[in-house]
Amino acid sequence: MSSSQPLASEALPTRWLLLIHQLPPKPAYLRVKVWRRLQGLGAVAIKNSVYALPFSEETQEDFEWLLREIQEGGGEGSVCEARFITGLSNAQVVDLFNLARDGDYEAAAKEARLILQAVSDEVSTWEESAPELAAKQARLRKRLSEIERIDFFGAHGRESVAGLLAGIEERVAASASAQAMQKETEMAAPQGIDDLKGKVWVTRRGVHIDRMACAWLIRRFIDPNARFKFVPHNGYEPEVGELRFDMFEAEFTHKGDCCSFEVLLGRTGLSDPALKAIAEIVHDIDLKDAKFGRPETAGISRLIAGIGAATSVDEERIERGRSIFDDLYASFRDARG
Repeated sequence: MSSSQPLASEALPTRWLLLIHQLPPKPAYLRVKVWRRLQGLGAVAIKNSVYALPFSEETQEDFEWLLREIQEGGGEGSVCEARFITGLSNAQVVDLFNLARDGDYEAAAKEARLILQAVSDEVSTWEESAPELAAKQARLRKRLSEIERIDFFGAHGRESVAGLLAGIEERVAASASAQAMQKETEMAAPQGIDDLKGKVWVTRRGVHIDRMACAWLIRRFIDPNARFKFVPHNGYEPEVGELRFDMFEAEFTHKGDCCSFEVLLGRTGLSDPALKAIAEIVHDIDLKDAKFGRPETAGISRLIAGIGAATSVDEERIERGRSIFDDLYASFRDARG
């Protein structure tokens, strides 16, 4: 079992800040200005003209400054502390924040893929395009930092963008040779499976498709007795004997346009075609780029979503996901046989 507790419902925030405001019809720019400020703060709309942030001294100060701007522009409003008792639950409010941040991450990932594609298409002009690429990489890094600042609950999309950005940064640091320019999905040399046994595998709370698949691969092909530990999405310092996956600065995480499962598969040297087929499904669900377009993807995505809806306990999600991946693996093996 896990050596730390997953993010259960009782661990969700119970105190929120609400900004309730009303803007005058004119000037028109005030409405745009307030909307942009709310987006920059990471606030989400609970209903028309009612926006929420998780409670903290910093978010309270942010809302108070914005309220002052609204009042100076001729509007009115108030900032209040709130608890949701009926109607919206705390979990549903958290889902609103994660949905908004996943949209931000998806837009950033789309931009990153366009940059990587441009690099692949212009190998011969690397010397001329390097400064421009470095500028794009810096802008994307800044954008990712801005999203992370308002990602209060660790939305799923961060690792995808970070992996793509790592691929771009490799290009910025690479030599002008074509070989260096073609390292988009390069992985480290295969690592001995025996070296990975007896470890505690650490990942972010709220596991989804990529982490479920990694956990299945670890227990099925690397260490049947592997233990998992679920931690907050940032600020965790690993202990001796721990390996991290699908999280910031992890030993096994997104690289280029590869998801964590693909990286783990490549690093361990597991070359079973059935595992490669599963990796393609996991990739398309996790990165949402339809790169492989396997017919099984939509059904597996729905099953994984059902697991997430049924339980918030990470170890239980992993156990339920194990049955899905066991059956999927058997299906691909039988098909080849």
